Amino acid sequence: MKTLIQKIKQIIMWIVVAFFASTILSVVALRWLPVYFTPLMFIRLAEQVDEGKSMTLHHHWVPLEKISPSLPTAVMASEDARFLEHHGFDYKAIEQAAMRNMKHPEKRKLGASTISQQTAKNVFLWPGRSWVRKGFEVYFTTLIELMWTKQRIMEVYLNSIEMGDGIYGADAVAEHHFNTTAEQLTKAQCALIAASLPNPRRFNSARPSGYMLKRQARILREMRFVKKL
Repeated sequence: MKTLIQKIKQIIMWIVVAFFASTILSVVALRWLPVYFTPLMFIRLAEQVDEGKSMTLHHHWVPLEKISPSLPTAVMASEDARFLEHHGFDYKAIEQAAMRNMKHPEKRKLGASTISQQTAKNVFLWPGRSWVRKGFEVYFTTLIELMWTKQRIMEVYLNSIEMGDGIYGADAVAEHHFNTTAEQLTKAQCALIAASLPNPRRFNSARPSGYMLKRQARILREMRFVKKL
């Protein structure tokens, strides 16, 4: 019996060691390597097949210097104004979201996910709201904040985030929604893309609704107060 317990303990120990070794190595490797595919891309392709649609995936990696500098500013203004100041988690935003959610439980839950957290989720994890997934998100967010620069986190974020139906990353959305490149995106176009990010399959930056145009105007105003990357 003792031998069996010892074997189980050894197996668990090796599983834990393998998990930490593989995840740390993958984060180190992706400090330099382009991210060509993410779990969400495969999930969306499976959903398309399940719905009887043709598989659509538009994505091409471009370095940060080939992306309009207005786009990082726009997404920070929209998603995470303190991106350059925090270490992966915006505790002030978390506190504000928690207070608002407690005060107005009937309304849609307000989140406080940072760009670092969204990058960790996009690259290493799957969509969902379970506590297990959230725990992994905290783990991977901590790793990328320790091992990547803020510029690298932004570069991966802007290349991997879903920006439309079957569209991922800045260059793909620039081509398919604005007939241009990520480098040539205007300030107004960048603000429209940022305005779509809460739900890019519902809010189309190529055909903005009145609500999106209001968000765009607010983002353009707030971009003036955001620190440049």
